[in-house]
Amino acid sequence: MKVIKYLLVGFVFGLVLTKSEAVSWYRIYEMFQFQSFHMYGIICTAITVGLLGVQVIKKRKLKDLKGNAIVIADKEPGSVRYWIGGIIFGLGWALVGTCPGPVFILLGAGFLSVSIILVGALMGTFIYGVLKNYLPH
Repeated sequence: MKVIKYLLVGFVFGLVLTKSEAVSWYRIYEMFQFQSFHMYGIICTAITVGLLGVQVIKKRKLKDLKGNAIVIADKEPGSVRYWIGGIIFGLGWALVGTCPGPVFILLGAGFLSVSIILVGALMGTFIYGVLKNYLPH
């Protein structure tokens, strides 16, 4: 039953990203060339929904499906690592024209060349796992 819930959420996520054209290489190219507001609008909407959602969770002290309190940790000092990670992520996004979520949507839509990007993302994740003990956290 759990698998069906996750598949349904993934299906809806893929449908929304596809219909909003967030998986389009051309839309991503426009964003990085500062030629269109389309992708920035999607990102700003996601940030706004996330901020509002976090505020509702904190103010109403909501619980998860199992009845446990949802705890959102305060931001920790030292954001340099987030800047470095964001720059690496953004460079990868700009170079390949997609971020990790849409890779699976594009594969499902039949764009098999995206499998190269998936292999690269998995290799990057593996390399991080090997090096994480040597990186500043």
